[in-house]
Amino acid sequence: MELYTYYRSTSSYRVRIALALKGLAYQSLPVNLLQGEQRGEGYVAVNPQGRVPALRTDGGEVLVQSPAIIEYLEEVYPQPALLPAAAEARAKVRGVAAIIGCDIHPLHNVSVLNRLRQAGQDEGQVNQWIGHWISQGLAAVEQLIGDHGFCFGETPGLADVYLIPQLYAAERFNIDLGSFPRILRVAALAAAHPAFAKAHPAQQPDSPAQ
Repeated sequence: MELYTYYRSTSSYRVRIALALKGLAYQSLPVNLLQGEQRGEGYVAVNPQGRVPALRTDGGEVLVQSPAIIEYLEEVYPQPALLPAAAEARAKVRGVAAIIGCDIHPLHNVSVLNRLRQAGQDEGQVNQWIGHWISQGLAAVEQLIGDHGFCFGETPGLADVYLIPQLYAAERFNIDLGSFPRILRVAALAAAHPAFAKAHPAQQPDSPAQ
């Protein structure tokens, strides 16, 4: 498999975690978003939306959008499972993932922030926007996850795949996480887990830290 990725893209980070948790090998193909490589003809031919991630499967098909890619991985490589067996439990896990993937992350996407700037918002106002939506969303997540282990149990799953990249973004934007003890517990567990460590932005070949 080949993963078109960018080291600090939270949606790419999700897919890297899922791949690592499932022990799947892939070739990393970095797309430099700051240099506009996602808008180049070569990449748009891969993903017409011009966004990362995109996954080229072993069969040569290209999949786009992190939720669809992660669902594909779960269906084709079901073990270890990222979702519990019971339907209601699966829905709860997906609900937390959706809060992050649908309600938090899109509102601090680079394209959204650039539109705010183009509309005349200064950096202070942009940062207030970011802080509001991330804090509001994480406050809901804090109430929905469990009191022990990862978000929904002793082993990491789909909710953790979404949460940890969002926390990386929150730290980048200097969001205070002190009022979220459950979330901080999950973050500490993830920091000690090899799959999350392998997927971390600092460990990617296109990271400036490398």
